[in-house]
Amino acid sequence: MRELGAGFRYLLKGQRWVARHGKQYGFGLIPGLITLVLYAGALVALGLWGEDFVAWSTPFADDWSSPWQGVFRDFLTAVLFALGLLLAVLTFTAVTLLIGQPFYENLSEKVDRDVSPDGTAPESGLPLWRELLISARDSLRIVLRALVWGVLLFALGFIPVVGQTVVPVMGFFVTGFFLTEELTAVALQRRRVALRDRLTLLRSRKTLIWGFGTPLGLAFLVPFVAVFLMPGAVAGATLMARELLGEETVEGRGGEEAAPSDGQPTNTTQHRSASSSPSGV
Repeated sequence: MRELGAGFRYLLKGQRWVARHGKQYGFGLIPGLITLVLYAGALVALGLWGEDFVAWSTPFADDWSSPWQGVFRDFLTAVLFALGLLLAVLTFTAVTLLIGQPFYENLSEKVDRDVSPDGTAPESGLPLWRELLISARDSLRIVLRALVWGVLLFALGFIPVVGQTVVPVMGFFVTGFFLTEELTAVALQRRRVALRDRLTLLRSRKTLIWGFGTPLGLAFLVPFVAVFLMPGAVAGATLMARELLGEETVEGRGGEEAAPSDGQPTNTTQHRSASSSPSGV
């Protein structure tokens, strides 16, 4: 429970950081707005033509008597829209980060400089096109993992009682994990931490990760909220990435110290060992 609270505090710290740095916050809104327009258009199209698609894809139900045909197709239409909404939540961060790579890289670097003892930020040393390529590749791999979990949870949703109680809760925790992976990737890729190592690192602190990502995933369900929270989420994920790697973090030049989750001051730049990964996401 303590780590859950610590993860949530990192989310709040990130929002406070961008609140104190208005210019960075304004630039950070642009990618989210672009992605929101794209996703809103896709969901509107799904709402308008989803029923026609279901009717076209279920010709075997054309001769069913009323009301069974309508009940069956209305159910499938609702499921199709719900699945589209779930995929939108799972992929929104990945697409926004891909579109806004230069924006969020700049924001994350400024957070690092603000809380680093020597006022510097790690750099990948890679050209922008290479960083974009790596980001796109890793995002695709994460999205595919998220899709597998989405399909699995969707299937489990048909189990009576469990599907209506336990499965939705599991879904939010899974969403929170993948959201956090995408957000911390901005800072960790700049440190040349490969995807496999990032996943191992996050799995070693699942409770912390869930505390950060699960409430964020819940907030992202509210229209427009994701756009306004994204800059602060990137800032908070950068602060948390420093703690995950055991990097020394001092009081920011523009605000509060990002305290580590265990309540003890972080005084080492050595990376935590993440060689053993518990089973899970």
